Amino acid sequence: MHFLSINWNPSEGLDLGFFMLRFYSLMFVVAFVLGWFLMKKIYLREGLTVKELDSLFIYTVLATLIGARLGHFLFYEPEMFIKDPLHIFLPVEFSPKFRIVGFRGLASHGAAIGIIIAMYYYSKKIIHKPILWILDRVVIPVSIGGVFVRLGNFMNSEIIGKPTNSDYGIIFRKLGETFPRHPSQLYEAGGYVIVFLILWYIYWKTDKRNNLGYIFGLFLVLLWAVRFIVEFFKENQVAFEDQLSLNMGQWLSIPFILIGFYLIYRSKNKTVKSA
Repeated sequence: MHFLSINWNPSEGLDLGFFMLRFYSLMFVVAFVLGWFLMKKIYLREGLTVKELDSLFIYTVLATLIGARLGHFLFYEPEMFIKDPLHIFLPVEFSPKFRIVGFRGLASHGAAIGIIIAMYYYSKKIIHKPILWILDRVVIPVSIGGVFVRLGNFMNSEIIGKPTNSDYGIIFRKLGETFPRHPSQLYEAGGYVIVFLILWYIYWKTDKRNNLGYIFGLFLVLLWAVRFIVEFFKENQVAFEDQLSLNMGQWLSIPFILIGFYLIYRSKNKTVKSA
């Protein structure tokens, strides 16, 4: 008997009769829609237009999905670029046999890189402001978006935590298990809520938003520190990580954290007038 554990075996989504709306997909939709409303509030304060916001939305959605998809296979399954390259871009597998599997495998580090690249182009072509100006603002909804992505992982019983070896934890019945694990998805989601609240407060209540790169740098430090810590409670995603002193998620987080500290330090001498 596990008196402090929860049996977790939810349905995969909402059955609409003609279509199954999967919770993971729904969480992405919620993240993007909420992000649009948060950025609208910021854009109105900054004197930018809804048309410019709509362009930002499109850039962010495409950069997140493409970057996360490519990042997963680049960092975790690079052999797929040779073995089954079409699977990277299509929701099907051709090896060892054809089957529809959906899009499984998204790396947040890849999404981060994709967003930075997209924001560079957006800042140059659309709003004509320094890239750090838009990054300082777009990371606010990005941080809360990460909450819903991890909730989607929790609904899917994926990216699971390590066994707790105690009565405490979540028993993922969908995986056929009878022992509790750490709800690492919820740990990470909770951490991202805190990151969002800190960034939101700094933008609206302090003058740090005028220091180019400060909010973005703080985002990098806080969010990837959360990721680094939570990884200690996660199972490794691929076999080769078992041979590493730190797993891939942790190694990839370290450069982001260091860059964040650099941007925070550098921001003291980089200011821009804001609304």
